[in-house]
Amino acid sequence: MPEGLVLIVNTVRALVRTAVFLVRNIVPVSVLSVLGWLGYRFGWLVPVLLPALVTLGLSMWAGVDRPSFVRWIARPARARWRLIAVYRRDWQPVLVTAGLTKVHKGREYLPSLVRVRCGPTSDRVLVRMLKGQAPDAWERVAVNLAHGFGATLVRVRDGDRPGRIWLEFVRKDALAVPIPALPVPDGSAVDLSGVVIGRCEDGSPWRLRLLGTHVLIAGATGAGKGSVIWSTIRALLPLMLAGLVEVWAVDPKRMELSFGRALFERYGRYSDDPKGGMVNMLEAAAEDMNARAEQFAGVTRSFTPSHEHPFRVVVVDELAFLTAYCPERDLRKRAESALAVLTSQGRSVGYCVIGAQQDARKEVNNLRNLFPDRIALRLDEDEQVDMVLGDGARNRGALADQISSVPEIGAGVGFVRLEASPDPVRVRAAYVCDSDIRDMVAYGVPNLDTWGAA
Repeated sequence: MPEGLVLIVNTVRALVRTAVFLVRNIVPVSVLSVLGWLGYRFGWLVPVLLPALVTLGLSMWAGVDRPSFVRWIARPARARWRLIAVYRRDWQPVLVTAGLTKVHKGREYLPSLVRVRCGPTSDRVLVRMLKGQAPDAWERVAVNLAHGFGATLVRVRDGDRPGRIWLEFVRKDALAVPIPALPVPDGSAVDLSGVVIGRCEDGSPWRLRLLGTHVLIAGATGAGKGSVIWSTIRALLPLMLAGLVEVWAVDPKRMELSFGRALFERYGRYSDDPKGGMVNMLEAAAEDMNARAEQFAGVTRSFTPSHEHPFRVVVVDELAFLTAYCPERDLRKRAESALAVLTSQGRSVGYCVIGAQQDARKEVNNLRNLFPDRIALRLDEDEQVDMVLGDGARNRGALADQISSVPEIGAGVGFVRLEASPDPVRVRAAYVCDSDIRDMVAYGVPNLDTWGAA
């Protein structure tokens, strides 16, 4: 190639790189240019005082209204910094190593970084994929991406349009510290479409929907199923005392729910009547549910709790005992039939079934598809994650099998997959200890001795 042509090509490349640099760094380049012009035009005291005044103004803003300062200044600035110092710096080598680039006719094609958003504990990186690339290609190498960019884990989310995805890089565990029992809410603040029982990974309240759904909780021994159940009951306590909500508790283990027995409208445990007391309760609930459906037919399509027809929550602490482990075959069939009726027809007439189980296998509970909202706490095997939350949940970041077995770290931590969204959300339920339950009982049944005698 002639020397003159080589010089032209190199000059064009340098100009293009300079233009790209200026576009990518338009804000700092513009600021420096303005300060330089002010120094040249008015003297160098002006560009020295101006940043000092801006810093003083920002400090006052942060002191007066910190949330708005964080939203409009701190997080965008941090996102810009991490875009340059973390993601753009290592973007090509990490993606090449992970196998997410393509080479065609000697030219390397690289997915594009679009933007970065920073939260308190994670970064969200918007990526424009290569033509013909699919999100599952990124899901398969999520571990590679996490190590490459120094994150604890990476989740892949759908983007704002086809061809784009969000990569959620988790920097630190916001749920590592147990959450104490939440205060008993005021009755007017209880919303059955989302009772607050803990916290999500992004710091927002974890709102568990009860009205119009059923909830399945799956987790190994010590995973914190009791935290979810008792936090839910605690959130419902004001409406329970007002007569607008009833909790029917089925307690085969005779341990978890017996502590708050005085709070429940009906309570059944295996030792009370091993010949079918718990099953009779479920059948009674199914019968009442059918009566409600008959009464509401042609009158209303939506349910509103009332004293005549309270919202009824049926809590089954160990669902697998009734569907698989009960020694009486006839009782298993009756229990499964009653649960099938409640979960398939009860949502629209004010019934919600909350079922907890340790074993996630289908042969243990073949009714799990009738539970629209599911919670996966710590599980023993990675295959069980998709059994509980649905196919592809683990690839999308629901690593329930990797939750710590240390109670102080992992109890109550889990992943939620809601009916309306395919993406799992990491959450932690508040821990309701024995003394908290005693206080709830004393709050709900002040004359406990008289109640017990009755």
